[in-house]
Amino acid sequence: MASLHSLAAVSVIDTKGTVHTWSCSSTLRPLSSLRFKPSELSIFPNHRKGKGGAIKAQSKEASLPVGEGDALTSIKHLLLPVIDRNPYLSEGTRQAAATTTSLANKYGADITVVVIDEEKRESSSEHDTQVSNIRWHLAQGGFEEFKLLERLGEGKKATAVIGEVADELGTELVVMSMEAIHSKFIDANLLAEFIPCPVLLLPL
Repeated sequence: MASLHSLAAVSVIDTKGTVHTWSCSSTLRPLSSLRFKPSELSIFPNHRKGKGGAIKAQSKEASLPVGEGDALTSIKHLLLPVIDRNPYLSEGTRQAAATTTSLANKYGADITVVVIDEEKRESSSEHDTQVSNIRWHLAQGGFEEFKLLERLGEGKKATAVIGEVADELGTELVVMSMEAIHSKFIDANLLAEFIPCPVLLLPL
């Protein structure tokens, strides 16, 4: 099961759509030692937001701006969206779960998991299996207690639902895998528009 210490690169983004990507080696330290202002965070790896909100390719890897204090130490509420329908969770979801528990343990943050599906699920047994696996993976990271929300069959895009939940709960960081974008569950162009807080995107 992948964790943050195994990542080669991590990208973060905020509501402004400015993008920053950096490398991590063997521990969480490279991420936590970065100093930046929360208002300057961004999420789309190797892209930047141009005029009119368009996302444009960025030829060079951007670096995080320097601010006062470690912004991650102030994060007390993490949101983990589960969008795939795999009852046993996809590789990207398992990776995001492991990273979320690592960050929550390090910074003393709470975790909320939101299970999202535009359509109603016909098989209750598969849904129950997925929820059980979510609980198992978070327990592996040391979290027996966490908030679980379900937003199923509402016909809303996952990006919009994540934004609504993050806003309602006052979430300070959303953790997701790039797999959600590659699989077309999430529209990368809408992330900065709908989600009111920084998003940590994890490469596979």
